[in-house]
Amino acid sequence: MSTTVKPGESQRITAEKTSAALLSVFAACAMTFLKAATGILTGSLGMLSDAAHSGIDLLGSGLTFFSVRVSGKPADEDHTYGHGKIENLSAFVETGLMVISCVWITYEAVNRIFFHPTAIKLSLWPFAVLLTSIAVDYWRSNQLLKVARRHGSAALEADALHFASDIWATLAVFLGLAATWVGEWFHLRWLHYADPVAAIAVSILILRYSWELARKTIAVLLDSAPAETRRRMIDEVARIDGVLSVDQARVRRSGTSFFADLTLSLSRHLTFQHAEDLVRDATAAVQRVIPGADVVIRTVPKENAAETVFDKVRAVASRNNVVLHDVSVQSVGGQLNVEQHIEVDETMHLRKAHDFVRRIEDEIRQEVPQIASVLTHIESEPSTIELPISIERDRQIESHLRNAARRFPEVLDIHDVSIGRVGDRIQVSCHCTLPDALEMQHVHDVITALEDQFKLESPEVYRVLIHPEPVSDNHHR
Repeated sequence: MSTTVKPGESQRITAEKTSAALLSVFAACAMTFLKAATGILTGSLGMLSDAAHSGIDLLGSGLTFFSVRVSGKPADEDHTYGHGKIENLSAFVETGLMVISCVWITYEAVNRIFFHPTAIKLSLWPFAVLLTSIAVDYWRSNQLLKVARRHGSAALEADALHFASDIWATLAVFLGLAATWVGEWFHLRWLHYADPVAAIAVSILILRYSWELARKTIAVLLDSAPAETRRRMIDEVARIDGVLSVDQARVRRSGTSFFADLTLSLSRHLTFQHAEDLVRDATAAVQRVIPGADVVIRTVPKENAAETVFDKVRAVASRNNVVLHDVSVQSVGGQLNVEQHIEVDETMHLRKAHDFVRRIEDEIRQEVPQIASVLTHIESEPSTIELPISIERDRQIESHLRNAARRFPEVLDIHDVSIGRVGDRIQVSCHCTLPDALEMQHVHDVITALEDQFKLESPEVYRVLIHPEPVSDNHHR
């Protein structure tokens, strides 16, 4: 079972993410141009490094814009988990671009400090550009982070972190230029190195943010998930009444979507409907821990510690897909003897039926070592649709039935007697009223004895079906 986002909702989310990414592209383009132009005019390495940083922002924003558009596409035959991981791949590539910019900035700074000092043309224009950049980066970082957290977008979160790093990097460049200006004004030569030092500070900040982003992105690409989330999910599912154990639990993320695969052990005596209900409850439990998760659950039948000998015998029959009834178990000398009735296809040959039943008996003895012997009564299970021919009610047969019923004080009345013929075989069915408080074992004994007594009086009857009813539900008296 799984839960997926509705098509209309998915389109709205993709549109919101795309709009945020496109706005980021425009902002990065404008700031890169302003910083690069200012850096070239002033010769400031700090400004050029910040421009390079913004240029990488521009490439990253373009990559983010592309990835959020692709990630919104639905799953197809080639991408059965959807296209969400394109966002994580985009964030990983953007991390690589940030590291490359760190290497270039550091190289240029070291070159200017130790080998080729460069004079800076000071003016108020760079300070105005830097202050504008700080304001723009603060605004767009907040906007992107809101959308990223609302929809769990790794690509938009990477962009937001990138722009947050821009603020600190730009502030470092601002302080570097200010220190250089002070050095020029007061003829403090050592302050001339403030600009390349600021550039190195920028690269260190970029590297720090790169490491944080890379760590998270690689974790998602390698399908890692928080251990605490997995433990909470297992605990939530294990608390469901009817779940014997959680044998396996896996969680993976693809873009904004989470996928959970679980294997649950359930009692082997559950019906298909009950098992399906437990799967539905387990799916809801997982989604309480991971909202919107796509959940796939596999169930495994398992022996319950509270199973009786009868349960184990029926489990073997169920495993072999046979109809089993009238099971009885006797304890003789510390060993168990089982008697049972098994129905097989009416067209099956005796040798095949005997071998089939023998295999089931062997399985029962293997399942319950305390069982010394198994005696099976083989019955034929009808596999063809019978076409009964209505006949007039045989008063003599009905009279025999009612006479037989009078021998049992528990039988309060006989009604709805039906006599039919299939081929040359006579079949009789009726409803029998018994006291409400009579235990089912006693009911079964009375009905069986009544059938036997009736067949003694009417040996021509091939089959008898008696349906017991409580006296409180009898409308025929």
